[in-house]
Amino acid sequence: MNFAVGKSSQILAHSGSFRFPGNFENKTAFPISNIKFLGRKQCTQLRNGAVVRAQNRPTWLPGLEPPPHLDGTLAGDFGFDPLGLGEDPGNLKWYVQAELVHARFAMAGVSGILVTDLLRVTGISDLPVWYEAGATKFDFASTKTLFIVQLLLMGFAETKRYMDFMHPGSQAKEGSFFGLEAALQGLEPGYPGGPLFNPLGIAKDIKNAHGWKLKEIKNGRLAMVAMLGIFVQANVTHVGPIDNLVQHLSNPWHATIVQTLAGSAS
Repeated sequence: MNFAVGKSSQILAHSGSFRFPGNFENKTAFPISNIKFLGRKQCTQLRNGAVVRAQNRPTWLPGLEPPPHLDGTLAGDFGFDPLGLGEDPGNLKWYVQAELVHARFAMAGVSGILVTDLLRVTGISDLPVWYEAGATKFDFASTKTLFIVQLLLMGFAETKRYMDFMHPGSQAKEGSFFGLEAALQGLEPGYPGGPLFNPLGIAKDIKNAHGWKLKEIKNGRLAMVAMLGIFVQANVTHVGPIDNLVQHLSNPWHATIVQTLAGSAS
């Protein structure tokens, strides 16, 4: 039987080893002196056989017991899976990779939007606002040509990524990537490594790079939220994020999200 104690403790007792007051047979008490704490892993054992295990990990909702399939081994695992989407191990592996890719695209997208918007607002470059950039015409190729080229290149890259997910390390073998496989170390799915994707040589030992993985996924999640905010902001205000920031700083008490939403509703 399991008993949740406090924020992160869990009491595990097997039949006949532990008794609580209440509707339990053979009520017995145990002295506090029988409890012995064993350090960071926090596995505390009672002399009569009961075990108190404290899970020293944060959760997305304080006091919430994380689901069994989220045991804290994944980077950025805070026990968030209210719909139980990751209960199947195969699905969980795929969702991890999907989140990682979306996080990286979001970080690249937010950076691109902010930099180009800053160049546009300051007058350094005559760039279109980010949500109109896709309609820009180029002299060297038509929009249809660019779309087809992007479709082929992205399709190729995503196919290779899927193949590496299904067969880890297969895309780093000789002859599998047009001779570029020598620049890919194939560290593990989602982390190709090598000078192309890890030019600074950070976290070469990907198996033990938990800190770097955590930083990446945290920043990626923040970027996904920021990207959603930029979408909504553009739809409501019809300007870029730097324009919104300048407007807010010029009148911080009256140019806020409250006034903006109230104005759009009316």
